[in-house]
Amino acid sequence: MKFGIDRILADKSIRRPLAGKRIALLAHPASVTSDLQHSLDALAALDDIELSSAFGPQHGLRGDKQDNMVESPDFNDPVHGIPVFSLYGEIRKPTDEMMDSFDIILIDLQDLGCRIYTFVTTLLYVLEAAATHGKTVWVLDRPNPVGRPIEGLTLRPGWESFVGAGPMPMRHGMTLGELGHWFIAKMNIDVDYHVVEMEGWNPEEGPGYGWPLLERSWVNPSPNAPNLSMARAYAGTVMLEGATLSEGRGTTRPLELFGAPDINARAVLDDMLALAPDWAASCRLRECWFEPTFHKHVGQLCHGIQFHCDFPGYGHDQFKPWRLMALGFKSVRRLYPDYDLWRDFPYEYELGKLAIDVINGSPLLREWVDDNSAHPKDLDELAAIDETVWNKERQPHLLY
Repeated sequence: MKFGIDRILADKSIRRPLAGKRIALLAHPASVTSDLQHSLDALAALDDIELSSAFGPQHGLRGDKQDNMVESPDFNDPVHGIPVFSLYGEIRKPTDEMMDSFDIILIDLQDLGCRIYTFVTTLLYVLEAAATHGKTVWVLDRPNPVGRPIEGLTLRPGWESFVGAGPMPMRHGMTLGELGHWFIAKMNIDVDYHVVEMEGWNPEEGPGYGWPLLERSWVNPSPNAPNLSMARAYAGTVMLEGATLSEGRGTTRPLELFGAPDINARAVLDDMLALAPDWAASCRLRECWFEPTFHKHVGQLCHGIQFHCDFPGYGHDQFKPWRLMALGFKSVRRLYPDYDLWRDFPYEYELGKLAIDVINGSPLLREWVDDNSAHPKDLDELAAIDETVWNKERQPHLLY
């Protein structure tokens, strides 16, 4: 199969509208061609492309920022001699100066298929700025590595943030190019927008179910996104950023597991399976031990649970990482009623809101966890309504 970047490099007719224009590239370390050349270098080598600037999202163009909420500075690219602007620094939305540096911006970002992944919001901000400044936006489309399944509650009005660009569920099941079409329609953005579509992407086909296993190498789109298993679990495990439990940062399996020094993970796992055994039927949950080298519970032995979704019996369409992680929270709360579960800090600079609520786009999940009378079927029914609505809403914008 071919990604958008591969098609634009191979077919001069596709890039003909770029001739004579100042071109910017929004990219990160996973912005690579089929032979693993970075897109910036590949585009710069073309004699009919004039690169005038580049942009980096969260974690930077180079991806050197390990943790969340670590800002990246602007700099001049030492090889190509162009300015590289940070869209995760003192500002998140492109400034007038940034927008004046190009005529057309190419967006080549590998997404993870999750609302909270900030590249989604960066796409929206670029579309809005391009509309204001009369610029053109091209998305060089890439796979949604977790494919088409939908899961989670829809972000509620008033809960928009840098990790919640609009009213979509946690796991949206769209590519970045498709999301651009949805943003434009949903938010009435008047912008010149184009998608260089992929060729041969089949998100229903195993074993990748969205990611072309054995065809393309995996390159981390952010430092703690090391493999496809993490991407599959992320729509659930990302909620741990709003909890005191470790999500495995500081280990070799970040965002595939959770745990803490002061819980009995075996008891938590048994309770999860007793409460909602069908939610875990498509994957394997394994008791484990880990000691983070940085971040939460650094240097402490944690008892935890790892999500396994890379074995022959894995059921992609049935895998529900958001529900599973919610169930993990529920079991911790049931077994340890007074556990200090929710972190209270300005997550992504949102003041006066609990991080878990910012992540979920409302207090609904936290309230379900903390309500002793609430059962798994209550959360399932609530989420199913949103998932059905989203499935219908996204249909006109699907390209594959």
